[in-house]
Amino acid sequence: MRAFLSTVLLLVTPLAPVSGVATVTAAAETPPLYDDEAGGHANGDDPAIWVHPAKPGRSIVITTAKEGGLYVYSLTGAQLQHLPAQPPPGPDHEPGRLNNVDLVRGFRLSTGARVDLAVASDRGRDQLRVYAIDPVKAAAGRPPLTDVTDPSVPFVFNATQDEVDEAATAYGLAVSGTRVLVSRRHRTTVGLLQLAAAPGGTVTYRRVRTLDLPAAFPLPDGTTWTPCGEPGELPQVEGMVVDRARGVLYAAQEDVGVWRLRADLAGRPALMDKVREYGRQDTYDPATEECVPGQDRGHGGRHLSADAEGLTIYEDGDDGYLLASSQGDDTFAAYDRDDNEHIAQFRVAPGARADGAEISDGATVTSAALGGAFPKGLLVVHDGADTPGDGDREVTNFKLVDWRLVENALD
Repeated sequence: MRAFLSTVLLLVTPLAPVSGVATVTAAAETPPLYDDEAGGHANGDDPAIWVHPAKPGRSIVITTAKEGGLYVYSLTGAQLQHLPAQPPPGPDHEPGRLNNVDLVRGFRLSTGARVDLAVASDRGRDQLRVYAIDPVKAAAGRPPLTDVTDPSVPFVFNATQDEVDEAATAYGLAVSGTRVLVSRRHRTTVGLLQLAAAPGGTVTYRRVRTLDLPAAFPLPDGTTWTPCGEPGELPQVEGMVVDRARGVLYAAQEDVGVWRLRADLAGRPALMDKVREYGRQDTYDPATEECVPGQDRGHGGRHLSADAEGLTIYEDGDDGYLLASSQGDDTFAAYDRDDNEHIAQFRVAPGARADGAEISDGATVTSAALGGAFPKGLLVVHDGADTPGDGDREVTNFKLVDWRLVENALD
């Protein structure tokens, strides 16, 4: 089933302007990743925190690095494992590029074993990659992940390899039980997939349904706004998170804002908050391959600056926070988990143990007590411009932030 939306339901309440932005600093950071041949074309993007059920202090951080594959770190930021992305399926095809990652708890394999899984979107090959997590190896500080992807997994959105090569492929990702929500690159589509056990202890999936978010938006002055982009590209979604207790999916449409919708992709999505650039008619310049800013007509929001990126939820019983990466101004917006009212803005600033986080894509948080270093939880954010740099090399990594600092900032 595909749902087409012709109108937009806006649930945006005017709020007072943010008077200031609080700052927090990281307790640790991961080693730098370099997006060049010497660095294995590793470009950090999205993290997930797996909490060890018996030894929380031995929990791990799993991150994507696009063509560089998957990296696993301890809570000190030390690298425990690197799993490369898949090679190209044939000549003239793209290699694997792992984009976003999330976790599935207690999945039953065909062998009868129950395991936790890390599931990643492979935007190069339009597939999901699935990895089993070994608690014994994690507790021992050894490489804890094993690839259990069924070799015959289907494409997520496309029917042929030629279509995959057009790059409208699996992009953002969020887990809901044993179902996976996946967005499509360069499109407004979000798909719902069901994981399934496959022979030999591997994992596959099937597509359940898709939904298309709007690509054009009616404005109060009677005009229609279409976000600027390269010809043929629509305003895509990347950052997503599921509030599992409420059955709600939050999806960040990068140049538009954050949507709230049912996690089963039924019902009508609501635009929870808009980016500041919402309604500004920029113009694409083919010479520079950039969008030239147009006039700001005052239709945008106040808390997010395009791109709206990583989303994550801090669960505090029935309460908590939705956090959103405001990539355009290097801040994070915090919203009340219940009514989605905006609470505060904060940024990860340079500190004694790590530099700050800029141009942040993915983020993840847990409220679990992870030992003495993170007794009230941990926030991990992508840093798109790690410092100090190394000449002209593009360098990224991930920052680990004690939740107590974020809690103080929100208060």
